[in-house]
Amino acid sequence: MSALKGNLHAHTTLSDGRFSIEEVIARYRELGYDFLAITDHDDRIPNDYWFRIPAGDDRMLILPGVELDYRPLSQHVGKVLGDRETLYILNHPARYALTVDQTLRRIRGISRDGLPIEAVEITDTGIYQPEYDVEAIALPKIATDDSHDDEHIGRAWIEVNASRDPDAILRAIKAGDFAVRFA
Repeated sequence: MSALKGNLHAHTTLSDGRFSIEEVIARYRELGYDFLAITDHDDRIPNDYWFRIPAGDDRMLILPGVELDYRPLSQHVGKVLGDRETLYILNHPARYALTVDQTLRRIRGISRDGLPIEAVEITDTGIYQPEYDVEAIALPKIATDDSHDDEHIGRAWIEVNASRDPDAILRAIKAGDFAVRFA
């Protein structure tokens, strides 16, 4: 089984992305991605958002998701859905200039409130942020490109050792069975 290349954090014109869902998917296909999570901002999506995310096909799995704005911290949390599995990600702690201790406190607090944080981004718009790639944060650390603009697409990704199934991919990420990559 070869590793599957994917991104877990992409935006479209359904929130604040520059490209339509179809254009975003086409760009990632061109770059050889095997899976892509569409994760538009929860406070900006239209009522029919979930129906507008297309199903995947034999070339690329599309994972529906959303970027939640966790209040009162205004911390973004990625929620990516498989068929039965859900993955919660603490998104871009670097954007908030969090220390490792602050990051850990946020993870604990958000998890206590019902969003069980299971992974942490170590990138911000695809740029590696090494201060979060530390043992003290005892969760899988993922690389995403948080694509809003053309320059973000393809900057960072993960390669997951899993079968070509949404739930298998999410389980592998939770287990840390993947590698991070950067352009």
